[in-house]
Amino acid sequence: MSTHDFDVVVVGGGIAGLVAANRAAEQGMRVALLERGTDEQYPCNTRYSGGIIHLAFHNVQDPPEKLLEAIMDATDNTANPALANALATTSGRSVEWLQREGVKFIRVGNIVWQQWALAPPRPIAPGLIWKGRGPDYMLRTLAGNLASRGGSMFRGMAAQTLLERNGGCTGVRAIDASGEHDLRARAVVLADGGFQGNLELLAENVCGTPVKLKQRGASTGIGDGLRMARALGADLTDLRYFYGHILARDAFTNDRVWPYPQLDELGTVGIVTDSDGHRIADEGRGGIFVANVIGKLADPLSTWAIFDDAIWDGPGRTARIPANPHLANGGATILQASSLAELAGKAGIPADNLQAVVKGYNDALEKGRADTLSPPRTSAKVVPMPIRKPPFYAIPLCAGITYTFGGMAIDEHGRCLGASRRDPIEGLYAVGATTGGLEGGNPGSYVGGLLKGLVFGLRAAEHIGTMIN
Repeated sequence: MSTHDFDVVVVGGGIAGLVAANRAAEQGMRVALLERGTDEQYPCNTRYSGGIIHLAFHNVQDPPEKLLEAIMDATDNTANPALANALATTSGRSVEWLQREGVKFIRVGNIVWQQWALAPPRPIAPGLIWKGRGPDYMLRTLAGNLASRGGSMFRGMAAQTLLERNGGCTGVRAIDASGEHDLRARAVVLADGGFQGNLELLAENVCGTPVKLKQRGASTGIGDGLRMARALGADLTDLRYFYGHILARDAFTNDRVWPYPQLDELGTVGIVTDSDGHRIADEGRGGIFVANVIGKLADPLSTWAIFDDAIWDGPGRTARIPANPHLANGGATILQASSLAELAGKAGIPADNLQAVVKGYNDALEKGRADTLSPPRTSAKVVPMPIRKPPFYAIPLCAGITYTFGGMAIDEHGRCLGASRRDPIEGLYAVGATTGGLEGGNPGSYVGGLLKGLVFGLRAAEHIGTMIN
């Protein structure tokens, strides 16, 4: 057992962890960052991301009051008001801080939420492409900055337990190839990215058959932070939901069709049915919502996106990495037929059921009574289109999980709260996807994972600085 002393120990080397570590070192603190990955370009969700820093699909430098409204709208007013206010008021300066760190950005035309795209940008192509792209460049830049500031980054080191004294956190016990190490610190920041890679925790909290969720991210978040914080008495938020997208079912066997293109634009403008041809969800609440519904089915591999040629050549082409033509180019299964009866036969769906469901759906849209459908169909987030123009299409679906929404309950400084949610646990902070309170109040309450990690990484380090310096 070796023992080392630091001011701050950070667990996890994604955007949240590296931002917290650098901001702490920038203030003169002695910092250690622990990262399970062993390679210099270790896999993590930040590296796999699309690289757009946005807040609920708004420009992060919009006025704080506008951003706060966007957060509450995106979460149906379930976001913790203190956390929402912290995110809205810190987002603008957070990207400016990244720029000072040497991180590069580009703007994507006049698309309001794509004004802060990490450079060099991800190519417009299907599949998993991340090496040398903006998020990878950002992490390598921040890792270099940490070293230049005298911080220590330990790759291949996994946090095991939190050190504790009188109910407070005093460091981390970790393990690497050489054995166990006690890293004592005045503050610990948990930034290990959620529990999406832990099938046991997913089965306990998210869905009954987690092996039927496609891991759309790096799946390196295995819930270490959640486990350690819970053992120290930290309170947890709702753990039931996740951030993810609708994917082609072929994603399980074909690496060219994940994490992009996603099928949200097809499944939410058209309909999503089960193997009997019945709709399973309100598609108008968006792809993240529908992905959560799919994931919680008894068989998450039983659903289909049903749409027509107008949707395929309309919304199917408008996404940043559109399904049309990239899904076909990637070799995914796309069934096509001149009639719904023929399409049902190819998909193994009862033809009478599918024809009746599509007719009822079309009639309801024509009469402006989509609310009478079962399930009701809303249009506040996604406007539906009828399914009338042949050829008709069916694509077998799965739910792709990127990161879990729930986690430790924190305050606006990232301090982990105890069971009463009133008093923080001394010395213990959590940031990024290992936390809850902003996203996860409902199945579709997404505000932006990169920005959440960036903002609360900054805020936690700055609060630690006021406590230590």
